[in-house]
Formats: sequence, C-alpha cells, structure tokens
Amino acid sequence: MARKTDIRHYQGFLPMTVLCMVLLYGPLIIVMVYSFNDSLSITRWGGFSLRWYYDVFFGLEAPKFQKAAFNSFSIATMAAITSTTIAVAAAVGMIRGGQFRAKTASFALISLPLMVPEIVTAVATLIFFTTIGFTAGYATILVAHIVFCIPFAYLPIAARLEGIENIYEEAAMDLYASRAQAFFQVLMPLMLPGIISGFLLAFVISLDDFIITNFVKGAGIETLPTAIFGAVKQGIKPNIMAISTLLLLLSFVFVTLSWFAGRMGSKNP
Repeated sequence: MARKTDIRHYQGFLPMTVLCMVLLYGPLIIVMVYSFNDSLSITRWGGFSLRWYYDVFFGLEAPKFQKAAFNSFSIATMAAITSTTIAVAAAVGMIRGGQFRAKTASFALISLPLMVPEIVTAVATLIFFTTIGFTAGYATILVAHIVFCIPFAYLPIAARLEGIENIYEEAAMDLYASRAQAFFQVLMPLMLPGIISGFLLAFVISLDDFIITNFVKGAGIETLPTAIFGAVKQGIKPNIMAISTLLLLLSFVFVTLSWFAGRMGSKNP
C-alpha cells in the first residue's frame, strides 16, 4: 500500500508558501489599507477615514463611476445568464449525449478560450467585429463577454453533471415522464449547485474583465475596470483605491459563494 506524502514536510515548503502569499496578496492588502487613508497621498498615512468611500458615491467623479458600474453589472448579469444557459445545454449534450463524431473537437472548442491568451482573444474579437461591420459599443462588449464566459460556466456545470448518474432520469421516464419533464423536474434540481457555481463564476469573470473590454468597447462607453484604468493614467488617487477595494470585496464574495455552491453539490448525489 502506497504511503501518503505530506508536502508540508518538504524542506522549504513554508518559506515558499509565505513568499507566494506575500507576492499575491500583499499589494491587495496595501490597496485596501490605503483606501481608508485620510491623506491625499497614496504613500503617507494620514489617519483613518471613510472620506474616499464617500467620494466614490457622492464626489465630483461619482456620476462617471456610477455609469461605469451600471454598465459593468448589467453586462455581467446578462453575460452570466446567457453563457450559463449555453453551458447547461453544452454540458447535457457532451455528457448525456453519448459518443458522437467530433465530441473531442467539441470539448476542445468549448475549452479554447481558457487556453488562448486573453490578448489574442481580444484582438481576434476586435477584428471579427470590424470585419462584419458591428459598431463597437455596449453590444460588442456583451457578445464578447458571453463567448468568453461560456467555458468558465461550463466547467462547474459539467463537473456536477458527471457526478449524477442517469438512473434518476431513467426512473422518471419509467414513470411516464417526458424527456422535458425528466430534465426540468429531476435533472435540473440536481444540477442546480453546479449551475449556481457556473453563473457566479461567469459573473465575476465578466465583471472583472479589462483586456477584452478595452479592445471592443468603442468610444463613449466604460465599464468599471476601464474607468479605473482611465483614471489611473491621470494619476493614482485614493478614491481609485476605494473603488478597487469595493470591486475586490465583491469579487471575493461571488467567488466564495461559487465555492460553497460547488461544495454543496459535491455532498449531494
């Protein structure tokens, strides 16, 4: 019987872990701390204050950021709903559809956006919209986000569906349920944790995306990431740190909910 190995006992594991944690989360913690800084300086502490959070909602630049936030949340919501719906259909077809020609190629096509560098996807999407004469704006961002979010929604849904045996649908159809009834009344509730997880993950990916959005957004429309980038080019202000902190906390909440939804699904049949 093979003996289990605890990697924590390897020499250098703890220092390397601490170094990785500092490099990954140190800058985020600094941004969060200085978002409560009372000083105009982003490097000198001037005391604790919530003035920059007040400035985000009621300051001179508040209307610009509020409009960008509306664009971000509306696009993320529609992109997450659409990509999750497509991902559910794709997962059912791939996993419950049995063996069919080009199944491997279909899976590779779904997973391709995860493997291709995002800048390549952004350039290709921009060229595609330009070629077909699709005017850059709100609609181009939405379409690009839907396509990009499909594999992120697909993975947790497919993982959940693979853990559900087909005996449930077969039992329902043996009791004279139609295929549609078996799907919506039996399989869909069992898939729900994966669907929720996929939706939340797609929402976060769309909300936080900058590269693709910056390429296809066109003039006159901004999302929160692009609005933050535009403001930073004029100099980093403490209110940018406050916006970044709020966006970071929101992303953390959604990722945590996605993780709990996945855990809930793994405990059920």
